[in-house]
Amino acid sequence: MRRFSHKQAKEETEINLTPMLDVVFIMLIFFIVTTSFVKEAGVSVNRPSAKTSEQKAEANILIAIKNNDEIWIDKRMVDIRAVRSNIERLKASNMNNSVVVQSDKDARTGTLVKVMDQIRMAGITNISVSTLKN
Repeated sequence: MRRFSHKQAKEETEINLTPMLDVVFIMLIFFIVTTSFVKEAGVSVNRPSAKTSEQKAEANILIAIKNNDEIWIDKRMVDIRAVRSNIERLKASNMNNSVVVQSDKDARTGTLVKVMDQIRMAGITNISVSTLKN
């Protein structure tokens, strides 16, 4: 009997993942750079309506005043005495310094005025009050 030895050539098929990983990392960098980080006040308020309201570009800093005069910045409740320091901290991390105050229609006007005063003392003069278009 004859024995035949068949050498089967194994084809080494490898998939080169380097180009695919390069593309994935480039896409990741693209999405990180182009993502706009929107700051939210953290609560929803029942805003008053106004006939003369105007659409404004997004602000970098949002402050909400609830109907029980609670002040919310960055999804946490703050005291009126801490508004200025929080605004100064957020101002340092943003280039376009503009603030939108979302005050509930049942909140006291005095609280809104105090918040706006604290914002101005923090060095920001571009302040808007958010309303609903009537």
